[in-house]
Amino acid sequence: MLTADHIDQCLGFTIPARHARGRVVRLGPVLDQILAAHAYPPPVERLLASALVLAALLGSTLKQEGGQLTLQAQTETGVVSLLVADYKNGDLRGYAKFDADRLAELGTDPSLFGLFGRGYLAITFDLAETGERYQGIVPLEGQSLAEAAEHYFFQSEQIPSVIQIATRHDAGQGCIAAGMLLQHLPEGEVGRERLHVRHDHPEWEHVQVLADTLKPEELTDHALPLTDILWRLFHEEEEVRVTEEGALAKGCRCDLAHIRDVIGRFPAEERAAMADDEGVIGVDCAFCSRIFPLTLESFLTH
Repeated sequence: MLTADHIDQCLGFTIPARHARGRVVRLGPVLDQILAAHAYPPPVERLLASALVLAALLGSTLKQEGGQLTLQAQTETGVVSLLVADYKNGDLRGYAKFDADRLAELGTDPSLFGLFGRGYLAITFDLAETGERYQGIVPLEGQSLAEAAEHYFFQSEQIPSVIQIATRHDAGQGCIAAGMLLQHLPEGEVGRERLHVRHDHPEWEHVQVLADTLKPEELTDHALPLTDILWRLFHEEEEVRVTEEGALAKGCRCDLAHIRDVIGRFPAEERAAMADDEGVIGVDCAFCSRIFPLTLESFLTH
């Protein structure tokens, strides 16, 4: 039996003596709900599942309620032209655009480069209280999205990081995806040097070695509580402090009233050009694959 400790959860933690912090995430039913809106082939399903885990790992670091994390991988020439996942207040959504014919030519387990070619990864943090936006863009390099994100933190943030993501799809049981983010704090104790001016990080190297022992089957084992993963990895440490726990949910945020308001701002002649022969404007939500029909007559009554 699954419990709140096992699935659709995010767990934050710190290792004070090592000046490290991290997140562990595991998705199950929420992931199936998001994927159910699309008939993705297995390689794209695994890719989007990984992106959603990564969005949860990074987005859950936002301290301000209402903040949003958006992850976007894009290329003009790749089989997958666009991959988007975002996180806001524990809600996740995502989708992918791809060329089905070209994808079929790649086999069952294409590489990241095979899927995207020369693409880029953009990670955007939108802060609710201040309205500020922080964005980093790096080449989409490495064997996986996890490696590409590690490159992002190394190049854009100068924060040593380990990111592990694993996915599994069992027949009749749906898709499970999970991940761990571990980082050395940008600054340790008061008075410590900033990391990017130091050349050795023995504290970080120790926890990095431990983190590298984490197996994919442990991450995706829905019977294994997230707290047990931390215990297995770091039980010899002086202290591992759980900082926060949070539930994760599917949250597309598409809303008919909002869509009507947006379309209503266009001049009447432009709305007419959007409509079909029956006077209906169909607005397609790429995230949940729903089409919202709006009649031209409905704008005359609002």
